[in-house]
Amino acid sequence: MPLGLGASALALASPAAAQERPRTFVQPYVEASQTLAADLEGDDVVTFTTLSAGVDAAVQTKRAEAQVSYRYDRFFSWDEDDGDGDAHTGLARGLYRITPNIGIEGGALATRTRVDNRGAAPGLLIGDDIDNVSQLYSLFGGVAISQPIGPTQLDTAYRIGYTKVEAPDSVLLAPGLGRRDFYDDATSHIGTVRLSTAPGQVAPVGLALSGAFDRERAGQLDQRYDGWLVRGDVLAPVSPTVALTAGVGYEEISVSSRDPLLSPGGAPVLDEDGRFVTDPDSPRRIDYLTDGVYYDVGVIWRPNRRTQVTAAVGERFGGFSGTGSISYQSPKGVGVGVVVYDGIQTFGRQLRQGLANLPTEFVAVRDQLTQQFNGCVFGSDVQTPGGCLNAVLQSVNATSFRARGVDGVGSAARGPHQFGVGAGYANRRLHTDRLPLGVAVFGTEDESAYLSGFYSRSLTEVSGYSLQAFFNYFNTIGVGDDEVYATGAVASYFHSFGRLQTTASAGLYSFQVGDFDDRLTAQALLAARYNF
Repeated sequence: MPLGLGASALALASPAAAQERPRTFVQPYVEASQTLAADLEGDDVVTFTTLSAGVDAAVQTKRAEAQVSYRYDRFFSWDEDDGDGDAHTGLARGLYRITPNIGIEGGALATRTRVDNRGAAPGLLIGDDIDNVSQLYSLFGGVAISQPIGPTQLDTAYRIGYTKVEAPDSVLLAPGLGRRDFYDDATSHIGTVRLSTAPGQVAPVGLALSGAFDRERAGQLDQRYDGWLVRGDVLAPVSPTVALTAGVGYEEISVSSRDPLLSPGGAPVLDEDGRFVTDPDSPRRIDYLTDGVYYDVGVIWRPNRRTQVTAAVGERFGGFSGTGSISYQSPKGVGVGVVVYDGIQTFGRQLRQGLANLPTEFVAVRDQLTQQFNGCVFGSDVQTPGGCLNAVLQSVNATSFRARGVDGVGSAARGPHQFGVGAGYANRRLHTDRLPLGVAVFGTEDESAYLSGFYSRSLTEVSGYSLQAFFNYFNTIGVGDDEVYATGAVASYFHSFGRLQTTASAGLYSFQVGDFDDRLTAQALLAARYNF
């Protein structure tokens, strides 16, 4: 659906994996670890001890599929200049089929992420006093109904989501770069309905009529997102494997907010967390508005039951718009998913959609040196290879924007081997032009590209190792033009002695922000985990 949630978004049919591998487990644990981080281009060495508690759990049955991986870290710095701190990291995804036609789903994410893509890009997100990093929480829940009515199919769905980002401790930017407002929180609602017929049911072609609404209320500057649409579609098979599509609709999307309160000198007034204070006397102003007819034409190619390719081009948002997707599941345990997207977004809405696209059975991280649920999440089932959050987490932005890009992910499992790779490109054009002195100007564009992967191998029933690597590129076009490069690699080995699991990890990270800031850091971790 154009607003980001298909009416049949919840997979109500039981996947083969759930039918063939019913299982349930709950594994709480406590852990103690020692981490050392050394700046290889300076004399700075940071050491801290971490006490952690967490749980890994999963259920896979004919009706239910869910997984949770969560941990709480409390770290204690060995340096008197650095204070103690804590962090929450975790991912939960679940789906339950009340009946074959009714399903409910939900998801939750806790992670640390970069706040401003023009600033530092540290590889280790756990620790205290990390520049340009903040704690993030997001969750959603929804219900979907898929019901045949005579020769037609009725699909309806509803989701509610909430996102909260804590204010960062510090954000260091290059001289001359204006600061951006810090995101606070937002609540969103989206509902869809679709009535469709297959080709040959009531006409030689397939027909569909759909509608949707999308609403979000953000805490920062009283921002509001309101969107709705109606749309009609036609699907015309031209061969056993190819079908042509055409659709036309009417939509309205409005994003509005109030002005920040300014001091007598014209600078924004900040609250105790460093966020802009809303001017109570400011009228509501439009940041973005589109209202009118849009259309697209496309093709669907399905050469076999394991492969599907879709593509559509048309006129939308005042110009050309293109979307598409590729899905493939091989009989040898390889899954691939690619999506090309284009839409009007806010940070909260895009994160909610990304979280909803993550699999209900995923590969959980093992230690703190990895990018914990901050980038790509790989599925452990061929039917759901995974998803990536890199595009939305490139920067926690408080304004609305047009988001265009491509994301691709692939994963595979064969015997003791498991691996995955994700890659993508994203472009965002910000919408607001009412910015006070010293703040980024209207028309700013962000672009980013990423590549990440992992490989793990079980050596014995109680031991194994994993390798992870990532590359990220960020650029803010038109304001400073400082490019940011971030790379990292982590190697880990684990061995279990009954309920006690030990882990040793080593990582090497590098980032460069134009000519302003660059770091090369080596990090090491030793941990002991007791599983109850």
